Amino acid sequence: MTGYGRGEATNGDISVTVEMRSVNNRFRDLQIRVPRSYMVLEPRIQKGVRDHIHRGRVEIFVRRTSREGEQSIAADLLLSERYHAVANQVAKRLQYSPNEVPLDFILRQQGVLTIQDNEPDALTEWSLVSTALDVARDDLLNMRAEEGGALLKDLSKHLGQMLRLRSEVAEHCEDIGERLLKRLNQRITRLIGDRVDPRRLEQEAAILADKADVSEELARILSHCQQLEKIFHDTEPVGRKIDFLLQELNREINTIGSKAAEHPISSRVVEMKSVLERLREQSANVE
Repeated sequence: MTGYGRGEATNGDISVTVEMRSVNNRFRDLQIRVPRSYMVLEPRIQKGVRDHIHRGRVEIFVRRTSREGEQSIAADLLLSERYHAVANQVAKRLQYSPNEVPLDFILRQQGVLTIQDNEPDALTEWSLVSTALDVARDDLLNMRAEEGGALLKDLSKHLGQMLRLRSEVAEHCEDIGERLLKRLNQRITRLIGDRVDPRRLEQEAAILADKADVSEELARILSHCQQLEKIFHDTEPVGRKIDFLLQELNREINTIGSKAAEHPISSRVVEMKSVLERLREQSANVE
């Protein structure tokens, strides 16, 4: 299920921003991108998302900004004093006034000034990361919930179509034995005339009717649809349950298709497969 969330937290000196994006995936796939100094926090971030999202590919981006910047300049005072002392010695030896040794000469010397990365204490800043993560995650979940409402309506519509087609197949199968007997009688009469054994004809028609009987498959389809309708309103993650029931529906529909003895049934089997495919596509969005 798709969604987006953003959260931000600050203590005045440090600001942390968390952005989250989710897209459809049969499994849970968390992709976390954090500053190098925050890598130690990745397990905590994973747990904060894993406990609330059970399916989908989720990308989490964490950014940190500091009012003091990411780098600072440090001065080696002892080394600068040594440069100054040596410069004075050289000046005296050359009969220059020590005051003529400029400060920028000392500052330009290697090692006097160095640029250092400000390494933050990630564990100390976890409270900021956690706050921003919670806001972004809740924002994402709210968007997914809105999409879920629309998804429920669509799934329910397709499920209603499946039940309608099932009822039409069941209705058409009510007198299939009589129709098979009649057609069988007409065909044999065309071939061999009136030399037909009525009892043998009825036996053959009964065998054909038994092979074409799909009452068990229709009963299981009804049961699966009823379970799906119930699952659609569960509050717990149900994506895998839906996948399983759709696989079972596919098996029953294929069996009916292989037994179909008449065009009206086979045509409805094609429609049922089309509806099933739409259910599969939408179920990929369900957590």
